[in-house]
Amino acid sequence: MAKETKKTTKKKEYSASDISVLEGLEPVRKRPGMYIGSTGPDGLHHLIREIFDNSRDEAMGGHADHIEITLLPDNYVRVVDNGRGIPVDKHPKTGQSALEVIMTTLHAGGKFDNESYKFSGGLHGVGASVVNALSIHTKAEVHRGGDKYVQEYSIGKPKGKVKKVGKTKHNGTIIMFQPDDTIFSEVAFNWERIIKHYQQQAYLVKNLRVSLIDARKYEGDINLDEVYLEDLNLQVPSQSFYFEGGIVSMVRYLNAHQKKVHKNIFHVEKETEDGIQVELALQYVDDISPRIVPFANNISTPGGGMHITGFKTALTRNLNSYNKDNKILSEKDGSLSGDDVLEGISVVVSVKMKEIQFEGQTKDKLGSPEARGAVESVFGEAFSAYLEENPDDAKAILKKASLAMKARKAAKAVKDSILRKGALEGFTLPGKLTDCQTKNADEAEIFIVEGDSAGGTAKQGRDRKTQAILPLRGKPLNVERVRLDRMLGNNEIKSMVVAFGTSIGETFDIEKARYKKIVIATDADVDGAHIRILLMTFFFRYFREFIDNGYIYVAQPPLYKIKQGKTLHYAFSDEERDAILDSLTGKGEPHVQRYKGLGEMNAEELWETTMNPETRTLKQVTVDDALEADQIFDTLMGSDVEPRKAFIQNNAKLAEIDI
Repeated sequence: MAKETKKTTKKKEYSASDISVLEGLEPVRKRPGMYIGSTGPDGLHHLIREIFDNSRDEAMGGHADHIEITLLPDNYVRVVDNGRGIPVDKHPKTGQSALEVIMTTLHAGGKFDNESYKFSGGLHGVGASVVNALSIHTKAEVHRGGDKYVQEYSIGKPKGKVKKVGKTKHNGTIIMFQPDDTIFSEVAFNWERIIKHYQQQAYLVKNLRVSLIDARKYEGDINLDEVYLEDLNLQVPSQSFYFEGGIVSMVRYLNAHQKKVHKNIFHVEKETEDGIQVELALQYVDDISPRIVPFANNISTPGGGMHITGFKTALTRNLNSYNKDNKILSEKDGSLSGDDVLEGISVVVSVKMKEIQFEGQTKDKLGSPEARGAVESVFGEAFSAYLEENPDDAKAILKKASLAMKARKAAKAVKDSILRKGALEGFTLPGKLTDCQTKNADEAEIFIVEGDSAGGTAKQGRDRKTQAILPLRGKPLNVERVRLDRMLGNNEIKSMVVAFGTSIGETFDIEKARYKKIVIATDADVDGAHIRILLMTFFFRYFREFIDNGYIYVAQPPLYKIKQGKTLHYAFSDEERDAILDSLTGKGEPHVQRYKGLGEMNAEELWETTMNPETRTLKQVTVDDALEADQIFDTLMGSDVEPRKAFIQNNAKLAEIDI
């Protein structure tokens, strides 16, 4: 394992002169989406992140080691750190307290000069002022130099001057805010979502403790004069995260239920001469899917970017070079490809740099080109040494990559065979597919239905111009631990791949998609649910871009048909059925039919309830947390029984049983 390297630097004083001011605050309320992404749940939760990130940057700079987030009654959020405390002395340019400047001025902060903060995820003060502008009420409390200072705000405007209100033994900042319900579609924080995000953040900053408290339903008085509310022992839901190992602990967590290919977790942490800090940890497991978790200045970059490009380049080069020198694999097999060396890898890549560039408003992808060279250099040198020092690990990794290479070649042969056959037949689509007339993918949709009976009904009831029908016979293959060569040998999988038109694997091209709406339509029973999860696994593992681009939907067929005389009602749940029955008046007992499957409906019923764009209900499939989704699919669909057994035992009480 590579040794961790550290640099010691003299800490610079943090005062009002370190706060730069660029422009005013007013645009935030006019166009909140420009600053927090949206006014839906994502934007709402982003408010907490903005305040937390300022505290986290204090921790990254070595000035804090404990951050607490509390959800309070009336939609208040309180964030506490034990950092240096926001400066309160007068700003040399504005003459105002630096605290007021930071809280009320957009682009005012201590990160522009690259001195107060070496690395940061954003602009210190930008987040605080945006949160302030989008909150009904905000209170900033600073503990600094033995004194306690307070200023309160309403919709971003100060309610008074910064006041010294007493003495304190604490150092740090406390920000409490109440989001404006006229800005956000709904002010409802998701506790599980908060836990997942801040657990991840705790991994990324070694020795930082992150405490989370959900006191929204607490009915007593809460003493807000207490700095850390966890000391009050309120007997409410809470979590605390602390990881000495940092991202090494994260890799260990990712691989908790996996069979390890090699014993040691590789780790390197080093700063380049250009001041770019690179940290990386990896371990291979007996799986066919890679888990790549990238960060830039502690911001998740699921879209990858330059740091991931540098990592992949160095990984492929190093393993091929080591194999060439040590002759672990046969020369006749040729060189390992990038996909070969990624199979089964769990890796966390984290870079920190002063001047950082992201692609897009959501910071989904790192665009800084210098990050590529930094990761390629630091990781390449350290991984080369690791392979030499750990020959057993190196041999195991290369044999794992060799299996992937053989499977890739076998899959290519199968895929080429399918494509050659298609070419000879004039690119014939699957015989079971009833295609739509339009060739415009933007308006074309394909329904993947369960069984020939439902397929026949759907064919009769569809809109022939825009709706295609592909019936599945039996249950699709579970692709969770199946390589591409075996998968393409399955008729149901092969039919879907050919019908979609995009090819699969390394030749996948989303621009060739024949449909931009793929609808899973299965029966509302246990078998239907199983088929849905098998199809979800297939899309997540092999057609992830379909999900990311919003192509995948799940149909919501009704559970009941309620007929009274000539009047028909459809109910999609037991509760809706009961409400309809309670509302019915007049003569005649209503007849209630429980649909066991789509095939029980006639063409008109299926069109009106499930296929008609004017009346149907479709649920779009999205992935809010790819890492969590990856682990859920691995737990529920993988070959290891124990994690699945534990999941079932822990969640059995939540199951809805349809007898």
